[in-house]
Amino acid sequence: MSTRKLSHLDRILDTVENGLRTLAAKPTPGRVSPAEATTDAVLSDTERKLSASLMRVNHTGEVCAQALYQGQALTARLPKVREEMEQAAAEEVDHLAWCAERLAQLDSHTSYLNPAFYAMSFGLGATAGLVSDQVSLGFVAATEDRVCDHLRDHQNRLPANDTKSRAIVDQMLIDEEKHGHAALDAGGMLFPAPIKKAMTLVSKVMTFTTSRI
Repeated sequence: MSTRKLSHLDRILDTVENGLRTLAAKPTPGRVSPAEATTDAVLSDTERKLSASLMRVNHTGEVCAQALYQGQALTARLPKVREEMEQAAAEEVDHLAWCAERLAQLDSHTSYLNPAFYAMSFGLGATAGLVSDQVSLGFVAATEDRVCDHLRDHQNRLPANDTKSRAIVDQMLIDEEKHGHAALDAGGMLFPAPIKKAMTLVSKVMTFTTSRI
């Protein structure tokens, strides 16, 4: 049976659906959370709040990743690049679900600023895709670099006995590094240092606000 080729309108509607699913629906992971293999430790109120703050930042980062990949997939010129973006977004759903689940376990919430950051990231992704697939893939690689930096920082800052959050962050770091390398291998351009520095400043704004709101 042949598969119908999606029109541009089909892709727009699919993108809207994915956005609503990311922001409003409970994500269904394809893999079991790494936290399942660990024992839940008793955290002090201070430790719980710190873990929740960091995991809320990680969750918003995954919301941004979904938006970025969906925006790039919408405007990608080559079908192969579009498929890679959609596949990457599907893999990031695991991270989204794991972080949301952990936040619930910590009696906390996802960031109220997620819709704004989703819209901003979608616009950036779509713009990068409009420029060229090479720039789009390079943007993914540069973004994953920033994400990996955050995750390494969180590995150091998480309470030592919060093994569940740590297990999630450890696996996320492995996956994000893989996505960054894959984007470069697919032909992504290496972004110059000034652009990476600007991206770091933007990510710091996201981190500061979502850790609190």
